[in-house]
Amino acid sequence: MDDDGTRGGRGPGADRAPGPAAPPPPAHPPRVPHPASGTHPADPHQGDRNQADPYPADRKQADPQPGRPAEQWRAGSASAQPVEHRQAGPAPAAPPVEQPAPGVPVDAWLRTPRPQQEPGVWRYGYTPPPPEESERVSDRSLLVGTLIALLSALLLWSLWRNGYLPYRLVPLKLFTPGEWWNPGTSGGPRTIEGSDALTVYEAILFGLLAYGCGRIGNFSELFRRHVAERGQPFLALAAAVAAGLTQLLVWKETLPVVRPVLVLVASVAGGEIYQSQTVVNVIYGLIAAAVLWPFARLGRWRELIAARRGGSAPAPADPSAPATTTSADQWPELRAAGWTDAADTLTAEVRTGRMNDVDVARLRHAWRLATRRPDRLGPLAESVLRTGGAAALHPSGHRDLPRRTARHDVLTGQVRIGRCADDPHNPYVRRGTGLALDPALLGTSLLAVGPPGAGKSARLVRPAVEALALRALAGQAAVLAVGGAGEPLGPDDAFDVVVRVGHPGSAHDIDLYGGTTDPDEAAAVLAEGLVGDVGSLDSRRAATVLAQLLGPYRAAHGHFPSVPELRELLDGTPAAFAGLRASLEAAGHHAMLRELDARSRQAGGPGDPAPALADRVALLDRPTFAGFFATGPDARPFELRALGQYPLRVRVDLPERGHAEASRLLTRLLLAQFTAITAARTDTSLFVCLVLDDATHAVTAETVRGIRRLRSVNAGAVLALRTVDDVPEALHTPLLGAVGCTAAFSGITTWDGKRFAEAWGKEWVETREVAQHTVFADQPFTRALHALRKLVTGKAVTTDAVTVRQVEKERWSASELAYAVPSGHAVIRLANVEGDHAPPLLVHFDG
Repeated sequence: MDDDGTRGGRGPGADRAPGPAAPPPPAHPPRVPHPASGTHPADPHQGDRNQADPYPADRKQADPQPGRPAEQWRAGSASAQPVEHRQAGPAPAAPPVEQPAPGVPVDAWLRTPRPQQEPGVWRYGYTPPPPEESERVSDRSLLVGTLIALLSALLLWSLWRNGYLPYRLVPLKLFTPGEWWNPGTSGGPRTIEGSDALTVYEAILFGLLAYGCGRIGNFSELFRRHVAERGQPFLALAAAVAAGLTQLLVWKETLPVVRPVLVLVASVAGGEIYQSQTVVNVIYGLIAAAVLWPFARLGRWRELIAARRGGSAPAPADPSAPATTTSADQWPELRAAGWTDAADTLTAEVRTGRMNDVDVARLRHAWRLATRRPDRLGPLAESVLRTGGAAALHPSGHRDLPRRTARHDVLTGQVRIGRCADDPHNPYVRRGTGLALDPALLGTSLLAVGPPGAGKSARLVRPAVEALALRALAGQAAVLAVGGAGEPLGPDDAFDVVVRVGHPGSAHDIDLYGGTTDPDEAAAVLAEGLVGDVGSLDSRRAATVLAQLLGPYRAAHGHFPSVPELRELLDGTPAAFAGLRASLEAAGHHAMLRELDARSRQAGGPGDPAPALADRVALLDRPTFAGFFATGPDARPFELRALGQYPLRVRVDLPERGHAEASRLLTRLLLAQFTAITAARTDTSLFVCLVLDDATHAVTAETVRGIRRLRSVNAGAVLALRTVDDVPEALHTPLLGAVGCTAAFSGITTWDGKRFAEAWGKEWVETREVAQHTVFADQPFTRALHALRKLVTGKAVTTDAVTVRQVEKERWSASELAYAVPSGHAVIRLANVEGDHAPPLLVHFDG
């Protein structure tokens, strides 16, 4: 497993079952607040214990711990098991956590738009990118084009002013009286009116020439690229210099502006208006202001002055919408149902900072569940009026995680893991956008492959575990995280149950039989966990052997055998068989006696899987595991079936360092149990996810089929591998086809890259092929010019033949995945349970 993070310390009481806990003292958001009423939210003597349950009551109330009643699970009362419980009373203040937008109040966070987007897009405050620009012109071509357009315009204006353009006055003479002009097409003005008309005519033509020169020379792109992109104060200074130069040219009458304006004013108001010096000064002032105004707009002088007066740059616009009676922070669903008082209470809690994002998501989910059972609406509303944001608490009493390492949007269930790189492989609309995971994506299961140190645990697995834990606190998910001891999957206080296999202080154990009482079901799952990775052994025969032993033993003793007893039975120890036979005869279980006799006859035969099963069981029959995997009345296992009935946060620490084979066996067993149990559950309202930080040798043919069925029962799995070769070769293609989301981290081999490239398929792309052909001239003068060009440039004169065609190309080739993915990046392909998918994207995890 990757050890990309620091090893978390074992805090007190981490190996305990969930119990009530007081929320931390009041603090500014987003810390966990204290209820507005001041009562302890988890006090079993308060009236809010009768509040509406945020989890469906019609679920089968399975006990998370055998022999422990559901009332003790919810109320946290004492148990006969040696379990440490949280003490009633104020808990220490939780450390600050990162909200979806740090520094944004919860009400503004609620009003922030979250538009529907493609799978994996970080929806919180999403803004679509601007339209894609056409092929960017190089700076050299842009400058040359601008210079040519400018010189061409100066040449045309010079030819105009000096009278070298014929018929230049013909358009003007067509719209003016003939007595104003001298005879002939080139005859100039004969009267003062003709001179004034020519002055205005030249000004109009100069404006058209300047506009055409700017458009042809692409002056706007030159200004944007080399002036506007530099920002302030360079933009304002450049505009001021240009404005000063233009004013100089205008008042020197190099640019035809002043005289045409004076002529137009005189023609409208009469020439007598210029007898007043004040009027003349006003006209000159208006001309100067009109010339200055475009440069003030281009230089953004007004924004610069306002920013300097305010002492800081102008604040960006708030992306959140203004508060209205239908905005999210006003709880419109409660108001629509007539519970205005409860909506006002929650609105006040949000605005005063006494609720965090988890509280909002939890209460929204509780209200949706209560609307399905109208008899629960009243108790839920009363609880909200009494305890505010502390209503409908998680069974543990927690309202947030002690620490977050990623950015979460609990309202949508997303966790941001990185940013799509600005790479040609990524579509333009995805470049620079955030990439996020959510239950809709994890419901198709996720496979992450990368070498140790690539960042699978810290940058992908742990954020996914955090997001699922937050969803569990909101009553919408359950998570089982499996990793090595000390792996960075989260602190102990972030989980309700922590199982530390092989640690004497662990308060919980693993049930090898998955909590079932059916010998055949237990045998099938156990066989898959023990020998499912042995290709030469049929797991169905192994399941039959185990069923022939588990059934008789349970009939005789009322429970399944422990690890030492199962090992003795698989080894065929005479004393063990004799004792079991005697117990069955005394109890009159003749059918089970026939099962035991059949096992005795088959023992030692060719192809008998019992020796292989015994060897695998021996891995668990070690002094380190003494006291674990017990099945008697004193057993304390955590039943995996509780995940489908309670929003639990469970972490299993495996002793990988000293018992690697045993850890892999247990990982394989947990995966087999998870796929079997989740597929058989009837209530699928709770999203359940299994996270394996190291799935090496854990995937079997049966579990691949089980993973494919998870998406239909609102469940998923996250599997992390160092290489695809950690899975049997026959399962490479089925595994990549069973999961909807795949991630290839930097550093994978070309062999792994080839499998991902085949799984991701190809796409149609446009290719350009340029062929250069040498030009052979026939004329002597042309040959001389070609020879001179070759002498100057050193290259022969050629012509380019361009061929454009559509071809099918791999989205990512094996070589690109192995050598072109930078460190801290991964190529991730996502798909959701509804069938929508995104192409493989290059993601920067630190972005």
